[in-house]
Amino acid sequence: MAAAASEYKPYKPWEVDGKFEGAPPPFGDGREVALLDYVYNHPELDQMRGNPTNQLKGAIITELIAKHRPAVMLELGGYIGYSTNLFGGALKQAGGSRFFSVEMNPLFAVVAASLIDLASFRDTVRVVVSSGAEGTQRLHDEGSLGTQVDVAFFDHHKPSYTKDLKLYELLGLIGKGTVLVADNMILPGNLEYAAYVRASVADKLQKAAGGEETGNPNLEYVGRFVPSYEPRGEQDAIEITECTGIAA
Repeated sequence: MAAAASEYKPYKPWEVDGKFEGAPPPFGDGREVALLDYVYNHPELDQMRGNPTNQLKGAIITELIAKHRPAVMLELGGYIGYSTNLFGGALKQAGGSRFFSVEMNPLFAVVAASLIDLASFRDTVRVVVSSGAEGTQRLHDEGSLGTQVDVAFFDHHKPSYTKDLKLYELLGLIGKGTVLVADNMILPGNLEYAAYVRASVADKLQKAAGGEETGNPNLEYVGRFVPSYEPRGEQDAIEITECTGIAA
């Protein structure tokens, strides 16, 4: 029997290894390909084209995209493309130019790319098969991200959120106005990430002096914790953080 949602603690083994043991719900058991087969054999396939489906949490983030009108958005952890299609479409509607989704599992990435094609977002959305850090580094090195990422969405390996954000900072991808969105802040939770984005510049500098690995501790952030729900009804939350500048 599956454990109750309250039993899930931060950093459950949500690794991409084809098993996803302990994660609610299970992934990598064939349902991703089954979904693709279902969609492409659906009698109303023509009506689906260009109409990606909303998610319960989606409205919070699509409203944020409409407000901030990002030119470039980077997603870590696209799974099979639900959020990729939803947010990529919102970015396109808001006048943005490029949405990048980094997904480590090649099978999931193929499913996502096919659904992106169905939604007619190929001109805006690109799926990169890689870990979060390697994919970000590659996109930066090839110049695809420009000088700054406007919105960054974290929904991949939970213990990697903080490490990958620090990489963004080191690469200079975070600047005034950049908005960070981190999913699953209750289920399973991410105390390390929450502590980092809520820390003052003074606190980050003190930890850096003590030997803690840092990104750019001079970046100033302000954020909020936003309650939300998983598709199965479990309570969750997202952390929305905006960079307000660099301390002198």
